[in-house]
Amino acid sequence: MVTAETAVVLPVLVLVLVAAVAVITVVGAQLRCVDAAGEGARAAARGEDVATVVEWAGRAAPAGARTDVSTTGGEVRVVVTAEIAPLGPLPWRFTVTAESVAQREPDGIG
Repeated sequence: MVTAETAVVLPVLVLVLVAAVAVITVVGAQLRCVDAAGEGARAAARGEDVATVVEWAGRAAPAGARTDVSTTGGEVRVVVTAEIAPLGPLPWRFTVTAESVAQREPDGIG
């Protein structure tokens, strides 16, 4: 009787474990995007050029992330977007994005 119950419950436990790992992977990627956008916005606020901002954001971003930098008046906006495959080769993909805005420093270059 215990064997039959284990045989029924074990696939459910494996599914729950896989789902938990996927959620943790996606949340971790989201947090990395938030950190990357913040790093990029701080670099842009200091007056760094776009290539440097993208480099700084790329250091903290998940692999393959895209960084967009825009300037409006005295504000700089950095958006980091990444497509995540939390279960490896399986076809489920999630897009995570984060945005950070900073005011240019008064003595910032450019």
